[in-house]
Amino acid sequence: MNKLKRLSPATRSNYLTYLGVILAFAILQPMAAGGKLSPTLQGQLVPICAYVVMTLSLNLTVGVLGELSLGHAGFMSVGAFSGAVAASALQYSIPNGGLRLAVAMVIGAVFAGIVGVLISVPVLRLNGDYLAIVTLAFGQIIKSIVENLYVGVDGKGMLHASFLKPLTSLGEGGRMIVNGPMGIPNIAEISSFIAGFILILITLAVIFNLVNSRAGRAIMAIRDNRIAAESVGLNITKYKMMAFVTSAALAGAAGTLFALGQPAIVASKFDFNTSILILVYVVLGGQGKMWGSIIAATFLTVLPETPAMRGLADYRMLVYAVVLIVVMLVTNSPAIQSFFSRFQKEAERENGKGGEQA
Repeated sequence: MNKLKRLSPATRSNYLTYLGVILAFAILQPMAAGGKLSPTLQGQLVPICAYVVMTLSLNLTVGVLGELSLGHAGFMSVGAFSGAVAASALQYSIPNGGLRLAVAMVIGAVFAGIVGVLISVPVLRLNGDYLAIVTLAFGQIIKSIVENLYVGVDGKGMLHASFLKPLTSLGEGGRMIVNGPMGIPNIAEISSFIAGFILILITLAVIFNLVNSRAGRAIMAIRDNRIAAESVGLNITKYKMMAFVTSAALAGAAGTLFALGQPAIVASKFDFNTSILILVYVVLGGQGKMWGSIIAATFLTVLPETPAMRGLADYRMLVYAVVLIVVMLVTNSPAIQSFFSRFQKEAERENGKGGEQA
């Protein structure tokens, strides 16, 4: 305990975040294996993990980099569809479900990262509202592309793809995987809570190592003062792209985990509302606070499925919008900030007196 107290606040927070995730898994996994969780909560474990990773990855862009992205669901859809296609194409080559899921998540992350690179080249030269509008447009473009994409496997196991027009040349033994607006039906559900837990730990490790590295300090310097960072020779585009592409790749892996835990997926699942939903999780959890993102994503994924909240399903986005406005007003109010800072100073003063008496 004394060693933990001697660590810096950031390092201590990182260790406690890891510990909280491990404790949650240690409690929930035996309960899930023993059938002690309700069927609803049991079915939500994989989506919770996917949304936690999505929120952590967006927090890297919004909280650490300080740029507002409204197209994060687009990267999730790229990972979901590319990972689901890879898992379907590899089901005979890699019969082990866990190994196939791992390969599919890597493929989903790679494809989402490639799309992130292509998008970041023009987008990251913009700032503020302009960047938010352009990322929103790219998210809608990705959704439209996926809705008009057809992918199938012929009898020899070769992949065929077509845009706008359905495939008609798969031959005997061929099968469709992605069927345009109908998405991907009959998905083999190979995602698991264990895989989601491992992905969360990997995501935390990637983000914490990036944030605590020289590149991470450069990214936060750009967030705090772009002009000052540029004046000391930092490559603004390079470091912004590093954070943006890492965020996109992690979102792609989360998309694959989510897709392979569902019986079917369609492109409309990853629309603008999903991007806003993830942004709400980030804001409510605290920008730059990874433990807050985990708590907010978990709580707000479970809450709408409770019996008391199901009747308000049609008003969920309205409630989130109101809460988001209230949080932004509260956090940017000088009067409220001074009110809480006064209590914080009094607490620090009391702690100082207690330390002197000891």
